[in-house]
Amino acid sequence: MTWRPALSRAAMLRHDPVRQADLLIVPERIVVLNEEAAAIVGLCDGERTVADIVAELPEGVEADVVEFLDRVRAEGWLR
Repeated sequence: MTWRPALSRAAMLRHDPVRQADLLIVPERIVVLNEEAAAIVGLCDGERTVADIVAELPEGVEADVVEFLDRVRAEGWLR
């Protein structure tokens, strides 16, 4: 896959020290990310392909990562 995921212009990834959690801040919504989701979104810099992102994560997660990225893209949080 040649798609190079990046956060949409309306989305921001932030760490909340009070909650000790990473947040995806999108219009009218704040999504609390678990550790794995935050790691994936953090790699979505517009430079890495999906294959590059998968390669930086533990083995055996490719299908889950692709499904997660597709779901987040469908929400409009990734471009």
